[in-house]
Amino acid sequence: MPAPPHAFQVWDQLFQPIHDAVQHAATRPCLSGIQGAMGAFALSMLTRADGPSFLIVTASDEDAERVYDDMRFFQTMLGLPSETLALFPEWETLPYEPTAPAPELIARRARTLHRLSERARTVLITSVPALLHRVMPVSVFMDGFVRLKAGDTIEREALIARLLRLGYRRGSVVEIPGEFSVRGGIIDVYSTAYDDPLRLELLGDTIESIRQFDPATQKSTAKLPDALLLPARELLHPADRPEALEPLPPDAEWRSPTVYSSMETLLNYFHEPPIVVLDQPSALAKKASEFLDEAADAYLRLGDVAEEKGYSSPEHLYADWTELSTAMQPWPWLALEPLATGGPEWQPIVTFPAQSPGSVGLAQRGTPFHETLAKLNQLRLVGPVVIVARTRGQLDRLLSLFAEQDLPATTWKPHEWKVSSQKSPFGLIQGNLSKGFVSTDGRLTIITEEELFAKGMRHRPAQKSKTATFLSSLDDLKTGDYVVHVQHGIARYEGLRRLSVQGFESDYLILRFAGGDTLYVPLDRLNQVQRYKGAEGHAPKMDKLGGSSWGRTTAKVKKGIEEMAHDLVELYANREVVQRSEYGEDTTLTHAFEAAFEYEETPDQIKAIEDIKRDLEAPKPMDRLVCGDVGYGKTEVAMRAAFKAVEHNRQVVVLVPTTILAQQHFENFSQRFGPFPIRLGTLSRFQTPKEAKAVLAGAADGSLDIIIGTHRLLQKNVVFRNLGLVIVDEEQWFGVRHKERLKQLRTQVDVLTLTATPIPRTLQMAMSGLRDLSVIESPPVGRLAIRTHVMRFHEETVREAIMRELGRGGQVYYVHNRVQTMERTGTWLQQLIPEARIVMAHGQMDERLLEGVMWKFLKREADILVTSAIIQSGLDVSNANTILVNRADTFGLSQLYQLRGRVGRSGQQAYAYFFTPDEGALSTDAQKRLVAIQELTELGAGFRIAAADLEIRGAGNFLGKQQSGHIAAIGMDLYLQMV
Repeated sequence: MPAPPHAFQVWDQLFQPIHDAVQHAATRPCLSGIQGAMGAFALSMLTRADGPSFLIVTASDEDAERVYDDMRFFQTMLGLPSETLALFPEWETLPYEPTAPAPELIARRARTLHRLSERARTVLITSVPALLHRVMPVSVFMDGFVRLKAGDTIEREALIARLLRLGYRRGSVVEIPGEFSVRGGIIDVYSTAYDDPLRLELLGDTIESIRQFDPATQKSTAKLPDALLLPARELLHPADRPEALEPLPPDAEWRSPTVYSSMETLLNYFHEPPIVVLDQPSALAKKASEFLDEAADAYLRLGDVAEEKGYSSPEHLYADWTELSTAMQPWPWLALEPLATGGPEWQPIVTFPAQSPGSVGLAQRGTPFHETLAKLNQLRLVGPVVIVARTRGQLDRLLSLFAEQDLPATTWKPHEWKVSSQKSPFGLIQGNLSKGFVSTDGRLTIITEEELFAKGMRHRPAQKSKTATFLSSLDDLKTGDYVVHVQHGIARYEGLRRLSVQGFESDYLILRFAGGDTLYVPLDRLNQVQRYKGAEGHAPKMDKLGGSSWGRTTAKVKKGIEEMAHDLVELYANREVVQRSEYGEDTTLTHAFEAAFEYEETPDQIKAIEDIKRDLEAPKPMDRLVCGDVGYGKTEVAMRAAFKAVEHNRQVVVLVPTTILAQQHFENFSQRFGPFPIRLGTLSRFQTPKEAKAVLAGAADGSLDIIIGTHRLLQKNVVFRNLGLVIVDEEQWFGVRHKERLKQLRTQVDVLTLTATPIPRTLQMAMSGLRDLSVIESPPVGRLAIRTHVMRFHEETVREAIMRELGRGGQVYYVHNRVQTMERTGTWLQQLIPEARIVMAHGQMDERLLEGVMWKFLKREADILVTSAIIQSGLDVSNANTILVNRADTFGLSQLYQLRGRVGRSGQQAYAYFFTPDEGALSTDAQKRLVAIQELTELGAGFRIAAADLEIRGAGNFLGKQQSGHIAAIGMDLYLQMV
C-alpha cells in the first residue's frame, strides 16, 4: 500500500482493520458515521492497495456521480492514479420510453464494460437502477469491438458494415458519439471509446493514418498508432442477420432479450470477485423495489402495444435485488452507514472519527464571514486546514481575503500538498469536492468554498460545446442545394467525387453553374464555398462560370450595405468621442462579492466579466452585447457590472421586458446583494402608486443604487441623480419607441445588453465589429443538454412525461397558446393526472392575479403550470425540468428555443416535448423550424438558432425590402461576411 501524505497517515490505523476485514468474505464490516464526502475519503484510503476490484453501489445515479467526483479528488490528493476509477450510469430514460439512451451515456457505459472485459483492476461506482439493468453477454460484447492500426488492410465496405452492426449512425457530419461519415477515402468515426472523434484515411484498402480531430474546427488534434471502436448501442445483432446492417430504431434495446439466448448483468463482467461496497444497504433494497415496480407499471400501461412492438417483459430486462444479492453472496462486502444501526450480519462496526462542518459551527447561513474565519483559525492551531475551491480565480480571491484578515494561506496542487503540522498556513487547493469534514480530534479539516461561504453546492465541471461554430455552412449540405462560391457566384451542389489529378487522389465538391459549366473544388478550399441562405421559398438565379454578372452583383450589394450602415456607423462614431470619468480597479469589497457567488464561473463567464471591466475602466462609454444561451449565467455577469458601477458612485438601471421578470430579477438581485451596503428598488405595474413614488424619489435623490423595472423606467418623468449603467435584458422584446430611447442613452451612459438569441440586426452588428460582443457558450457546471422530442400528440406520452418529472420531485410546464381553450386543457390534465396540483397563467389575466399564479409555481405550491407563451421571456424555475408544448408548429423558432430554455437550469436531465398535428398538416416552414429545434439540442446553440431563424423567416423581415433583395442575390453567409 503506497504511503499517503503525512497529514493522512493518522488515518491508516483506523482503516487497517476495515482493510483486513474486507479481504475475507466471512466478515462483513460496517463503517458508520458516514456523511457527505467522508465515504469517498474512506474508500479512497481503502482502495490504495493493489488487490481485487471494488464494486460500489449507491441508490441513485446522482449519488454515484457524487461519489465518483469525490473519489477522484481524494485519489489525486493521495497521489493515486485515477484511471482505475470508473462510473457505470443508468440510462436517463424511463422504462419502455420509446427513445434511445443518450449517446454520451452509452459511451461511458461501453468504456466501463470494456475495462472490465480487459480484466483491469477497477474501482467501479454504479447505482441500483444501473445494476438491475441486464446487459448483453460478455462474449457478445468482446466479439463486438474493433481494433484498428495504421497500416492495417481492411475493405472500406466491410468497415462500414461493421460500424452499422455496432450501432453507429451514418450521416454527413460527425458531432456526437455513435456517428460516422464517409467521404471518399476518409471515414470519420465518433467512437464511444474516446472524447474526440477519429479520422481514418484509407488509400485503397490500407489505413494510411488514424487521427483525432476537433468536431468544431475539423482540425486534427493528435495522431494515433491504433484505435478502438466500441459499440454505440446496447443491442448488437449477429453479423449473419439482415438486421445487422439496418439502423436501430430508438427503442431497440427494449427488445434485447429476444436477440440473445440469455442476458447477463454487470456482475458477469468481473473476472474475479470484487469487494462489494453498499451505501446504506436497506436504502438500496428499497430503491430496487421501487424501480422494478415502476418498470412493471410502465409495461402494464402499454398493454397490447408492448406485444405489437416486441418489447420484452420487465423480468427479462431487469434482475431483481434478490438475484443480485445471491450472486454477490460469496464476495467480500462492506457497508457504509450514517449511523451505527447495521444488523448483526455487519461486523465489525467501525465509526468514522469525523463530523460535518455544520456540526462544529461552520457552513451556517447568516454567520458573518469573519466569525467563520476565526473558527477555522482555531482549528488550524490544532491541525492542517484544507480549503477546496473550484477555480484558479477563486483561489486567488481567497488568498486576497485571507491576506486582508492577516491569516497565513498558501496554494497547493492536490498531489503536491504536504502540509502536516499544526499552525501551518491554510492550504488552498483547486478541485471538485461535494462536502468537507472535520476530524473529531481536529487534526484534519477539509472544507469546500461553498461551506466557507455557506452557499449552494457545486456540480461537475462544465465542458465546452464541441459542436460546429456558427458559420460552419456545409454541415448539412445535400445534393441539389444551392451554394455560393465567393469568386464565381451561385451554383448547385452536385455531390462529392474522388478524382486523381497528376497522380494524387483527393475528394472534390462538384458545383454546377448556369449553362451546365462544372467547377471541381478540392476539400482544402472549402472556405470558398458556402451554403446559400436566402429568403424562404426563393430559388436564386445561378451564375455563369467566368461571367461578369457576379462581380456586378457583389458591387451593388456592397453599396447597399454601406448605405444601410451609415446611421449605425455615425451613432457608434459619436460614442467614440464621448468621454466619461473612468472606473477604478477592483476593491476588496468587489473581491468579497465575487467570492460569494454560489456557483462556479464558466470560462466564458470569466472572459465576459473581464471584457466588461476593461470597458468600464476605459474613458469611453461601454456598449457591449453579452450573448449567452438561456440559463448560462448572464445575470451574474450583469450583477458584477452593477456592483462595480455602484462601488464607483454610479446608479444602475436594469430593464426587463415583463413585470414578472422584473419581480424575479428584484428577488434575485436582493438575495445576491443582501450582505452588501447596496440599496435596490423596483418599478413596474406591480407597485402601488405610493411604492412607485418612493422608488422615483430614491432614483432622483440617489438613495437607491440599483433600480429594476420594465419600460416604465424609460419614461421622461423618471429622473436619476447619477445614472451610469443601463443593463437591458432581451432588448428584442421592447418596442420601437423604447429602442429609440435606448439609442439615445447609448451616447450618454454605459450600456450592457443581455440576450439569449440575438436579433439578427444585433447579430450582424456584433459580427461586423460595430458592437462589442461577449459570447457565453460554455454551459454552467452540471448542465446537461435538454433531450428534445418532436412528435405527434399522444395522451400516454403526456402522462408518462409528467409522471416522470413529478416522480423525481420536479415541476412541469404545459404550454397551450390558445387562451380560449386553456381552461378546458387544464381540466383534461387534471383528469389525466388527478394527484397533480395545476395552475394556469396567460397574458390576458389581471396583472396581480398573474403574479400570484407565477409566484405560487415558483414557491413549488403547484406541480404543473398550464400557460401561454408568456413564460418564454425569462421565467426561471430551477425545479421545473420538463416542458410540453402543444401545437409547436404554430411557434417561431426563436420562440421554441426560448420555451425550451425554461427547463434544464439545474444539474438534472431536462426534457422538452414539442407536439404537432399530422405531418400533412404542417407547412414547409413549420417543418423546417421543428427540424431545426430538434437538431440544435447541443448546449450553447443560441447563435445557430439565430442563423436558422433568419434563414427560415427571410431576412427582409428584419432588414427591409432592399437588403432582402441583396441577400437573395448573394446568400446570407456572404452578406454577413461583407457587412
